[in-house]
Amino acid sequence: MRAAFRPASLGTLRARSAWLFLAPSLIVLTAVALWPLARTFFFSFTDAELTQPDIYELVGFDNYRTLFEDPLWWKSFSNTLVFAAVSVSIETVLGLAIALLLNSHIKGRGAMRAIILIPWSIPVVVSARMWQWMLHDQFGIINHLLKGLGLIDTGIAWTADTNLVMPVIIAVDIWITTPFMVLLILAGLQMLPRSIYEAAAIDGVPAWRQFTSITLPLLGPSIAVAVLFRLLDALRMFDLSYVLSSNSDDTKTVSIYAREILVNFQDMGVGSAASTAIFLMIAIVTAIYVTLFRLNRRLLGA
Repeated sequence: MRAAFRPASLGTLRARSAWLFLAPSLIVLTAVALWPLARTFFFSFTDAELTQPDIYELVGFDNYRTLFEDPLWWKSFSNTLVFAAVSVSIETVLGLAIALLLNSHIKGRGAMRAIILIPWSIPVVVSARMWQWMLHDQFGIINHLLKGLGLIDTGIAWTADTNLVMPVIIAVDIWITTPFMVLLILAGLQMLPRSIYEAAAIDGVPAWRQFTSITLPLLGPSIAVAVLFRLLDALRMFDLSYVLSSNSDDTKTVSIYAREILVNFQDMGVGSAASTAIFLMIAIVTAIYVTLFRLNRRLLGA
């Protein structure tokens, strides 16, 4: 006896349609992302050179052993974490403050929203070169202004001083990417229901209490998404540090390190191992961040 024919449920049909529409994007993503990543992972276990990538032998984990025994790798790793932690933290605080200002009913806020996006719209390399000239010890306007105010007698080599170059890079990055945080947080602010604030105002809840008890909890997901996007970008930072300080070990990031090994030394094996380590570092940081955020949301929900 034949089994009775059961038509697919509406949910199943929607799922099939969704996968059908997503198939072209998944194919393109596999071609441009997953395949190069898989090849990089494979070459990290070989002794291939950049000039002759087809001639290689498998060397196991020797490249990773070489990588992790290199003090410069750990220096670059430390520089990357410091840069990401400090810059993202300051950008989040400034982004929240500016977003709250732009979300309030002040005169000229429309023009301010347009102006605030200018630093973010300029290419990073252009911004870095512009700041490099502004910070020049002889011709830079920063030193000129400081001299005019009587704060310094001679020009400061901002990008050559080992004690100043990392704070300078972080400051320039804050100038460039704070508008990105403002944009995402402001979008979250504008989606908050006004009725809650009206009820709180009627009950006589002060503004600071509304901010801590209403705004921040409701804005949590928007801030979390903004921080995650910015953190991923900061962990793979390359162009800003490379332009402002070139190959200085004091500001070398893991991305600059991988590029140096791969291009300058033509070592495709160790370079691929460094690139794979960067990918794993970003993946681990992302997984920890998302897990902590979900755990925090559950605790708050409980």
